[in-house]
Amino acid sequence: MSIEFSLIPVAFDALHLLLLVLALLLFVSLVRKPADVNAAGNAKPAEQSSAPVEPAVTPSVLKDTTPESALQLLSLLQQDARFLDFVHEDLSSYSDADIGAAARVVHEGSKKTVAGYFTLSPIRTEEEESRLTLESGFDASQVRLTGNVVGSAPFTGTLVHRGWKATEVRLPQLAKGHDVRILAPAEVEL
Repeated sequence: MSIEFSLIPVAFDALHLLLLVLALLLFVSLVRKPADVNAAGNAKPAEQSSAPVEPAVTPSVLKDTTPESALQLLSLLQQDARFLDFVHEDLSSYSDADIGAAARVVHEGSKKTVAGYFTLSPIRTEEEESRLTLESGFDASQVRLTGNVVGSAPFTGTLVHRGWKATEVRLPQLAKGHDVRILAPAEVEL
């Protein structure tokens, strides 16, 4: 088997960015803490912490998660964007133009789904590629340090990505007995 390196993307295009955002949204829906959800089931905005930085997860505080919200989101993305159909399609026989046209449909539908069920805001308000300093006590769950991380805060670096956080989640309620594992029912035309 040989690998054609000229076909490997060297930069993020819109499709890769979309897939990254969707993966992050699925991750957030799976690891969302109950304390971050109000009585209406909506996520509360994260509060700034001035406490020293500690590991986000320790073995003694791990909790089980349930897949319902992630499966519901996949179902909504399939419904509005045909996301699962696109991901499972063998794209090797299609031209880049055809793939781009399909990606546009998936992007528009995914954007509609995300906007309809989530309110998102950037974690950092500075412009990307700007220099900033993170003082001691910054929230390590909201900022990931990359590169040559040595020593302790304050850290000065370049903002590569502003990050995203969900400030509100409005997933529809599930009816009792609804099987969330059915992401898209089979269709039979008569």
